[in-house]
Amino acid sequence: MLLVGQGGREHAVAWKLRQSPEVDEIYVAPGNGGTSQVATNVPIGPRDIDGLVQAASDLNIDFYLATMDDPQPLGLVDRLRERGLPCYGPTAEAAQIEASKAWSKQFMVDHGITTAFHRTFTEHREAVAYVESLPDGPLVVKASGLAAGKGALVCDDHEGALAALDLIMVKREFGASGDQVVVEECLRGWETSAHAICDGETAVMTPSSTDYKRALTGGLGLNTGGMGAYSPSADVTAEMNATIDRDVVQPTIAGMAALGRPFNGTLYPGLMVTEAGNYVLEYNARLGDPEAQILMLRLESDFFTICSAAAAGELASVDIEWSDEPAVGVVVASGGYPESYTTGHLIGGLDDIDEDVQVFHASTKETPEGVVTNGGRVLTVTARGPTLAAARAKAYENARRITFEGAYMREDIAQIEETE
Repeated sequence: MLLVGQGGREHAVAWKLRQSPEVDEIYVAPGNGGTSQVATNVPIGPRDIDGLVQAASDLNIDFYLATMDDPQPLGLVDRLRERGLPCYGPTAEAAQIEASKAWSKQFMVDHGITTAFHRTFTEHREAVAYVESLPDGPLVVKASGLAAGKGALVCDDHEGALAALDLIMVKREFGASGDQVVVEECLRGWETSAHAICDGETAVMTPSSTDYKRALTGGLGLNTGGMGAYSPSADVTAEMNATIDRDVVQPTIAGMAALGRPFNGTLYPGLMVTEAGNYVLEYNARLGDPEAQILMLRLESDFFTICSAAAAGELASVDIEWSDEPAVGVVVASGGYPESYTTGHLIGGLDDIDEDVQVFHASTKETPEGVVTNGGRVLTVTARGPTLAAARAKAYENARRITFEGAYMREDIAQIEETE
């Protein structure tokens, strides 16, 4: 097996794959201080497609499972399939659904999938003129390309929107990912996300989940890659999940197939739930992080069997079972994240974790002195329990045993005990 990435998501997927009797060896490129416990790390970056293809040959890889966003738009799945290697993940053409917000917005319009009113621009002056032509008020300005989850800027007014356009199109904060921008209305409601396992024709929804994007307790601070998550979501009813499947997931899979871009892999639409209905904000073409960590903890079935069936276009032939127990994941991050922070701090407490709690590593690195921090989101402490409150208590109790200089976490992940 080959995975590409270095996050908590990759550690969680590798951990789950290790439980399969069908899986002998797992390689993770480049991996982290946690993946090395369940797999072999390979020092190749996620955008080095030639290096990854060569490694797949050298290591006698039998299967590639896509987890992060970077390699697919660059054609890794296409290259590996040319060599006869089964892959669970989208081709470069199918991955445009995430890699180009401009393309995906047009796809939604063409296929009747509800999304925010928007315009797309390649010229800065035209984007500025459009913003200035609108009544002053909130807008969202998005870099069209991949930007590590940081390319969508929510602006309170015209001044903020113009500053965002300057940042993306003039100062080139996100490089070529800002060659096109999407300016869209700012929807009011609450966000949720859905995950579906897809084989090009069939799509099967996973249980619902809720993640927490803001850096600080109470939903304050800057947007991050995600500071925690829980499943099932208290806000998403079974009826709502079925509606998302009917109105978003199934039309998306059918639309991609009709375009000759069948989507194989994990589809992860982000949605805004409003009084007027559900709006798709964007698509992702892989598992979310930290959602993957809690979903892998709840998955009872063999994940390799599922992905292998999907890669062969036979997803309908497998039953997918999930634990009824809720799961909670709490991210322990470096102080200052998502802005400036220091790394290289020795992590303590990893040997003090309860046996039924999983600590999935993200930005960690093994050194002769021990495991040290190597980025912003360092670890996800993940637990299951008979109730959401029990899972939450277990996750936080263990997360507080983790120590390193500047460590912090949000204190309100899954804080909805009063609803139980």
